[in-house]
Amino acid sequence: MSFGNRIGVDIKDELYFFNLMPASFIVETREELNYKNALLIGKTINEYKIKVCGEVIDLEEIEKSWLEKLSSVFPYKTNEDIETYPLAIYERKTPFICKNKKAKPNVLIASFLGTNCEYDTQKAFSDAGACTDIFVFRNIKPEYVKESIEEMSKKIDNSQIFMIPGGFSAADEPDGSGKFISAILTNEKIKTSIHKLLERDGLVLGICNGFQALIKSGLLPYGKIGNITENSPTLTFNKIGRHISQMVTTKVVSNNSPWLYNIPVGSELVVPVSHGEGRFFADENIIKELIKKGQVATQYVNFKSEPTNEFRFNPNGSAYAIEGIISEDGKVLGKMGHSERYANNLYKNIITKDIYNIFENGVNYFK
Repeated sequence: MSFGNRIGVDIKDELYFFNLMPASFIVETREELNYKNALLIGKTINEYKIKVCGEVIDLEEIEKSWLEKLSSVFPYKTNEDIETYPLAIYERKTPFICKNKKAKPNVLIASFLGTNCEYDTQKAFSDAGACTDIFVFRNIKPEYVKESIEEMSKKIDNSQIFMIPGGFSAADEPDGSGKFISAILTNEKIKTSIHKLLERDGLVLGICNGFQALIKSGLLPYGKIGNITENSPTLTFNKIGRHISQMVTTKVVSNNSPWLYNIPVGSELVVPVSHGEGRFFADENIIKELIKKGQVATQYVNFKSEPTNEFRFNPNGSAYAIEGIISEDGKVLGKMGHSERYANNLYKNIITKDIYNIFENGVNYFK
């Protein structure tokens, strides 16, 4: 518990802490426990230490020893100097107005071989008040692919929001993550339907695998499929060289999108990440242009709310600690953190900080 939250404890009662007491529980609470069988053995403290009856255990040293035991096969940090970056703050003052209102917008959630977040995403949009449809793209036979393209195109034409959820599409092959999905997006029929969706003020969202597909198809950062050059931003292998799965703190640094407009710039949220190729990378001049246009949506931050390259806070090593970006018109949002994996009481011992709901914002944009 101390490693997870970096909270120390001062234990006053050695007798009860070290004695064998079958069927006992250690409970952490802010309330007074007045039960006959509840005994106060200590209190939590701000110092990252365990104090036991005058003895002091430095948790920094214990944590280092714990992590380094398997570091040769399971690295927990990168060998580089720790840096911090400026916050890419951009605050829009005028609201987004949708020309085509709909009280209950239709959300098409595309499910591909290896997708594993479609049901979480469906629940998030349904809870926000949308009509949802999970479309399974079939690719076992060539004729299934052709049929799926036809059907998917028609469904996009009848939707207000197109969403690509996370997972491991085609086991993140061929040649890297999201490539199979982006190949489908660049099909002329699908491409035309997505462009028409955006022209009528529709929205597109991609999380994790979906973000990778949006980047590799050109929908991000350009807002159109195609237009990819050798200098275009990309998502590549995590710097640590392995899959990561943990909680991260992200800060909203731009509200230049219907997905983000009602979220105060500077809001933070702890969200789960799980990916092997989530490192956002682009030329520094391109990143500066994205920041200038308000297209950097969210950044990974440390305990001081600073964007950083430090592994424990920015586990994939993204440039400028970028976690999510938006198209210039704000209609397309892509991010690595799984905002759909978020509900009351879903996590324990996690400080939730601010709570924001991109799904609710997307749905309300059409009302």
